[in-house]
Amino acid sequence: MKLVTWNVNGIRARHAQLLDLAAKEQPDVLCLQELKATPEQIPDPLTTLADYWSFWHGGPKGYSGVSLHFRKATYPDAPQFSHPPFDAEYRAVVGVAGGVTYASLYVPNGGKDFDAKMVFLRALVDWSRSVEGPLVILGDLNVAREEKDVHPTQRKANAIGQRPEERALFAELLGDRLVDVGRKFHPDDERWFSWWAPWRQFRERNFGWRIDYVLASTALADRAVSAEVQKDHGNSDHGPLVVVIDSPDGRG
Repeated sequence: MKLVTWNVNGIRARHAQLLDLAAKEQPDVLCLQELKATPEQIPDPLTTLADYWSFWHGGPKGYSGVSLHFRKATYPDAPQFSHPPFDAEYRAVVGVAGGVTYASLYVPNGGKDFDAKMVFLRALVDWSRSVEGPLVILGDLNVAREEKDVHPTQRKANAIGQRPEERALFAELLGDRLVDVGRKFHPDDERWFSWWAPWRQFRERNFGWRIDYVLASTALADRAVSAEVQKDHGNSDHGPLVVVIDSPDGRG
């Protein structure tokens, strides 16, 4: 079972790159963030994912937007899609498939309204605790969980995305129920990032942040076999995060 999450930073600009990624990885669950397109701009023929049940949650032109996709061969029954109560600015969509709840999220950056970001994170924590059964949260959470999730040259006291109060809510989100699957496989790697500022060759020099995650319920995380960021795929400022979970029946 393969999970892929990618902040595309504009679905129209990255449309061909998305199709390449889907064809190469053939994920069972695919999550996208920062679509930057209205619903009218997203359907075929712009983006053809015929093998998937898809829910596009596109926002105003040029801003926000998320989506969630389930491979039909893995999940022949149509998933149940919805929006969690904390959804704001087209930043969250939830799907239930194979008895597992999946959430594709694009947490606010907080640069323009830090209080709104904290409200979103607080509500996410509360919502996650209300979900019964296995849960997987995927997406751009816009928080570097620990100091090692930021390149040393980018670490700044009280910088948004690195603030103690953000990290405290992240820790609360994990609690004893969710596992940061990426860190399971890269526990001591201080150069494992998913986002690079698009200037000064930061990507080529690997001066990045880790802000894209797959957080999975303990039972699912225990079956995970790999987690990798495809640093060189596409030209979004984020790299796709690919997680593989051993699932004998192909489901969650």
